[in-house]
This record gives sequence, structure tokens and C-alpha cells, in this order.
Amino acid sequence: MKLTLTQPRFIKDSILIINELVNEVNLKITKDYIELIAMDPANVAMVIFKLLSSAFSEYDVDEEKILGINLNSFTQLLKRVKPSDILTMELDEDRNRLNVILKGTSVRKFDLALLDIEHREQKIPNLTFDANVKTNNLLFNEAIEDMDVISDSLSLQIADGSLFVKGEGSLSSGKVEITPDQETEIEGSEAKSKYSVEYLKKMIKGSKLANEVYLHFGNDYPLKMEYRLVDRLSLVFILAPRVSTD
Repeated sequence: MKLTLTQPRFIKDSILIINELVNEVNLKITKDYIELIAMDPANVAMVIFKLLSSAFSEYDVDEEKILGINLNSFTQLLKRVKPSDILTMELDEDRNRLNVILKGTSVRKFDLALLDIEHREQKIPNLTFDANVKTNNLLFNEAIEDMDVISDSLSLQIADGSLFVKGEGSLSSGKVEITPDQETEIEGSEAKSKYSVEYLKKMIKGSKLANEVYLHFGNDYPLKMEYRLVDRLSLVFILAPRVSTD
């Protein structure tokens, strides 16, 4: 197995974001893509990451592999990757290690010990959403940050054709309205659901990967948040709702 990326940010930024939610994962390497599906320890959020073979300048995989990886260790290594580096990953099966080679002004080599993590196929829930939104991620990120000063939870609501992000604390409340325009598309029926701000702040870091964010939710229903780079990667989060007391 030999995988080479001339744009290492595809895996570097993705893994650093995912590590905000999970620490140990099984990374599936197939002939067409790398995939990671995991739940956070509290079973509140699921992350689904796929990096396609077309993102690589070299993608040599003879057979499917499952690599158990400690993301804390992997992220420390990936933080050493420079934007101009060429990143190569090779599997050393004899030593059960992942060799990571960084080629830039110098050649640096790292060995990451692989873990024996019980492989249980994570089932992605089959969800049907009432509301679907595509918007500029800067708009949505600012709305999350605005509500963070109000409360530890917020509501996403579709009403009157707009997306409302609302927060309500013991002493103050706030609301951001995002209306349809060239950067925002809103489809579906009216819906409202409440979510943890702490988790959302970790998830919106996916904006490093793409300019747009796709939101799907319903009434007191899980949120699906997705970032896409066509023919390169997708990073999806599914977040459980907080029971509304409104």
C-alpha cells in the first residue's frame, strides 16, 4: 500500500477536525477511497469521512485494509506537515506500522504504531429530513459564534423561507436570520430543532475544507452537516438533538 498526496491538507485538516470528536478509529482503505466512520464517546455525534482515490497523485492499494489509529498521535504528526510538502503513507505490515514520509526542502520520515481496535461496522442511520439548507459557511459559522455568547444550546429553525439560528440564556437571547440569496438555498417545510453549541463549534471547523456547508434537519431531529470537495472528499457530521422544552 502506497498513498501519495500533493495537497496534504485534504487529510491533515480533516483528521485534525475529526480528532476534536474521537480519539481512536478504524481507517478503512479500499481500492477507491479511504473511509472513517465513528461515534464520539458520548454517542452524541457521528463523523463520516471519505477521501477519494482521485485526491491522490499515487494510490496503490492491492486489497482492502483496516488500520487502527490513535488520532491524538496521528494529529501530532500531521501538525508537522507543511503546505508545500508531499505526503506519502506506506503500510509496514511486518512491524504493524504506518510509515509517513514528508518530502519538501528535506525528507522527514515518521512511523505510527497501529492499534488492534475491534472492528464493528458502524451503521449510518437512515434519516429523512424536512429541511435542507446550503449556505456560505462563514455566515453559518458567525451565527454559531454569536449564539455561543448566549447559551450552551441553540435552535435551528426554518420559518417564512429563512433559516433562523436562535439562542436563549437566563439573562439574554439572540437570533440570526439567514435569507435565501445567491449563496443560500433553503428547501423543505418549516422545522425546528435544538443542538449543543459545544459540538457545533467543533463541527463547523469543517469550513477549512470547503466554502459551503449543507444542513439537513427536522423537528426535534438529528442534524446532518456536510462539507464537500467534488471528486476529492466529503466530511459529514450527524448530531443528536437536544429535547426542546419550548
